[in-house]
Amino acid sequence: MSMTKKKKHSDEFIGVQILQGLIFRHHHHRRRRLNHLIPLLSAASGCLLLLIALLLFLSPPISDHHHTLHHLTLNTSMSGGSLLGRDLWTSNQSNFFYGCSNASHDFLTAEMNTEPNRYLLIATSGGLNQQRTGIVDAVVSAYILNATLVVPKLDQQSFWKDASNFSEIFDVDWFMRYLSEDVKIIKQLPEKVGKVITTRAPRKCNKKCYETRILPIFHRKRVQAVQLTKFDYRLSNRLDMDLQKLRCRVNYHGLKFTDPILEMGMKLVERMRTKSKHYVALHLRFEPDMLAFSGCYYGGGEKEMKELGTIRKRWKTLHTKNPDKERRHGKCPLTPEEVGLMLRALGFGNDVHIYVASGEVYGGEETLAPLKALFPNFHTKETIASKEELAEFSSYSSRMAALDFIVCDESDVFVANNNGNMAKILAGKRRYFGHKPTIRPNAKKLYRVFHDRHNMTWEEFASLIRKFQIGFMGEPNEVRPGRGEFHEHPLSCICENSDQSTALGDSIFQGRAKNYADKSSVEYNDDGFSEDEQDLSETEYAEDDNGIRERVVLPNRKDSGFLLIKSEQPELEEIISD
Repeated sequence: MSMTKKKKHSDEFIGVQILQGLIFRHHHHRRRRLNHLIPLLSAASGCLLLLIALLLFLSPPISDHHHTLHHLTLNTSMSGGSLLGRDLWTSNQSNFFYGCSNASHDFLTAEMNTEPNRYLLIATSGGLNQQRTGIVDAVVSAYILNATLVVPKLDQQSFWKDASNFSEIFDVDWFMRYLSEDVKIIKQLPEKVGKVITTRAPRKCNKKCYETRILPIFHRKRVQAVQLTKFDYRLSNRLDMDLQKLRCRVNYHGLKFTDPILEMGMKLVERMRTKSKHYVALHLRFEPDMLAFSGCYYGGGEKEMKELGTIRKRWKTLHTKNPDKERRHGKCPLTPEEVGLMLRALGFGNDVHIYVASGEVYGGEETLAPLKALFPNFHTKETIASKEELAEFSSYSSRMAALDFIVCDESDVFVANNNGNMAKILAGKRRYFGHKPTIRPNAKKLYRVFHDRHNMTWEEFASLIRKFQIGFMGEPNEVRPGRGEFHEHPLSCICENSDQSTALGDSIFQGRAKNYADKSSVEYNDDGFSEDEQDLSETEYAEDDNGIRERVVLPNRKDSGFLLIKSEQPELEEIISD
């Protein structure tokens, strides 16, 4: 019995050993097969890693400046060529319209219209471009008053602190000669002149207003000259067609910069052209004073609110504003980054060269960094000209502004982040001379797109930008007759090329130029601003019961009969005008 059990245990032990041997041999063969596969798996993994690295290297970098795109990935294939089949560098309809400002047969010449011994003196106000509007309107006002115009006195006392006189910025002889058939202009008030009455015309005073409020002053005993001070926005949009065309002759033909300014300005333009066939010019208003006035908030926290709040205290009449409300209503200047994103969304690629005309930018290089990341080919007059070349201009803000004006005017595309005087005047001039592309941000609609951009793809973002910018790209017919500020939309001076439009056979052009050339029947909106626009220039002054301030003075022979009233603090429009 015991022998039988031992044999059974022995047989079981041998069976277990045989089974273990079989299992060991199976695992051994399997391990050998895996050992052969390891090199193949390693090679495949290496190729996959190499492919991933290559894709990461070739993909566009994502900027993280300030509060930038975050997850939005820009399409870098957009390199300034076209947008939805449209050439970015030209206007679709520019061939069908042209500037027309010749006087009609009913318009009296200066010889027939000017009363003897009646002189109008004008003291302009603000920066270069605000003063330019004053000069233009001064010529028209002299015509309405049947007066000889003394070359306007430029503002040398305001915020801009520029001692330049008219002849140091504009070609005074050309100005007088070109307009000689319209208005008689002299450089100085004659020695033998009676009383000079100094007063101020009401804001947006129309022809009847000048005839009833200013003209009677000349009828007083011994009064031969009237001086109008703070002459900005003192002439209405509501003028007959001949007077509007006179405005255009002054602005687009009579006002020409001096030779030194023109030569330096065109030298800057040529240097931009050597860098690229096309360039974009940006007028960037983002100075601390500008932002303080706007009442907007730009994400700089307590430091920003404290700094801009301190600046706002300079003006006792400046009311507290709700930053969110201002932005919703489109009254906040776009940031440099927002301008860059808008341009990229419109189709301008990162290879486009951009010229930036600006003053002191709040936040300095940190604020400009996102724009420079979007457009690395970033230029200013200081980067493309030497200090020696700019020396004769650099101490005068108006002369430096004139250089920027020339480069912006000659650009293929002009854009502004805020619709100030320079933006308006350039927009009007570019319309008059062929509707060159001029981009004005539709800030009221773009506000929401910028606010929500982190919750959408780049394609969705760009599509919305393009949609909301329709009607804000400098094309013809973007505003209805009677709407918009005249210097920005000189519709009375835009005519249709009827041969072109008839050949095209497109009904949208039929009769439009005839409407543009006949505005006498149009009821103008005297405010001149659409609901999506802001009149940043508008600041009313305390006046007497007749809406006029007066002061009787004897002419100061050393100063051509001008008496300037120095204000204690810069007025609001002086800060925000240009």
